[in-house]
Amino acid sequence: MITKTSLLAALAALFLWNSAFSADGPPIAPLTSFTHDTLVIDSHGMTHSFRVYLATTEAQHAQGLMFVKKLDPDRGMLFIFDQPQVTAFWMKNTLIPLDLLFVAPNGRVIRIAPNAQPLSLESISSMGTILGVLELAGGSCDRLHIQTGDRVLYRAFQAG
Repeated sequence: MITKTSLLAALAALFLWNSAFSADGPPIAPLTSFTHDTLVIDSHGMTHSFRVYLATTEAQHAQGLMFVKKLDPDRGMLFIFDQPQVTAFWMKNTLIPLDLLFVAPNGRVIRIAPNAQPLSLESISSMGTILGVLELAGGSCDRLHIQTGDRVLYRAFQAG
């Protein structure tokens, strides 16, 4: 027999379960739950150090920097893939402009998508085989003169 109390408890549980998930997928984990590390970009003799959140799991790849309202100029997120691949990103649920740096297995930046538009569903292709994507605050590449061909120095990438 279903009582009023058990029905209310079931409805409350259903509400809490639904609210834990966005309409677009799993719950958003706080960035503090991501592993973080430091990487360096070697740009024509200048080096730029960034403290990055590491997106290494499928769930972290899906989340990225969604719903982040501010990204400090020395911060970023590094997506690392298991295998080299051609891939694409979008800015759905991303509230701030980002520079997307597509990084080849040897650490070379093969493409930069500057100031990607927040909330856009437009596909941003790597346009080549990559092993990682580095997201920085929009305008960082222009400000620091980071260009394609520059090198991301991080252990996931082999020197070359």
